[in-house]
Amino acid sequence: MKVMILAAGYGKRLRPFTDHTPKPLAEVVGNSLVGHHLDKLSAAGFQDVVMNLGHLGHKIPEALGDGSDRGLRIAYSDEGPDPLETGGGMAKALPMLGSKPFLLLNGDVWCDLDFAAIPRELPPDDDALLYLVPKPEWRERGDFALSPENRVTESESSELLYAGIAIYHPRILDGAKVEKFSIVPRLRAAISNNRVGGRLHQGDWDDVGTWERLEALRKRIPQKES
Repeated sequence: MKVMILAAGYGKRLRPFTDHTPKPLAEVVGNSLVGHHLDKLSAAGFQDVVMNLGHLGHKIPEALGDGSDRGLRIAYSDEGPDPLETGGGMAKALPMLGSKPFLLLNGDVWCDLDFAAIPRELPPDDDALLYLVPKPEWRERGDFALSPENRVTESESSELLYAGIAIYHPRILDGAKVEKFSIVPRLRAAISNNRVGGRLHQGDWDDVGTWERLEALRKRIPQKES
């Protein structure tokens, strides 16, 4: 299974750091956020990674290279200075990802999920599998709910948050153009048609959205983590 890492955002809430460095290169315990992802992907047996580039994008390949030092093959999908958002970024990278389901990771999240446990396929009729986490204290409401059958649903009392980790079937992008758009409307349509499965991750997770959360993460992650 191929992997796409979303790394094109501006990271405005981490300014002034992100005025000169892309957010996925923020360091946690001696490694960048995206570096942790890459190490875990390699250890879990993944090999082919596509990473989209946007804000200060040239600095990411300068820092990570072609992935060979980690046993990976990293290709880059450069969106230029005005990122295409999630849907547009996925659509632009799709020729590099192929026709089979692919793993999608947000490049700016921390998670202790065992990547080796991620399935390498989707059920035939599913368009996506989302990893969800319990709603953290800093978030007013959740994104989704999870049925007893592990199907993702939406409700007014959703208590689960999308973890920035998912498997997508390329058909969710059928008819999409390479332009700026969010994947969320297509994802919600798939959810309403019962075509999205879900898994709940109860371990450590953070989207590192602010300096306060980044510093808290740095303090609580053991130094031995890699």
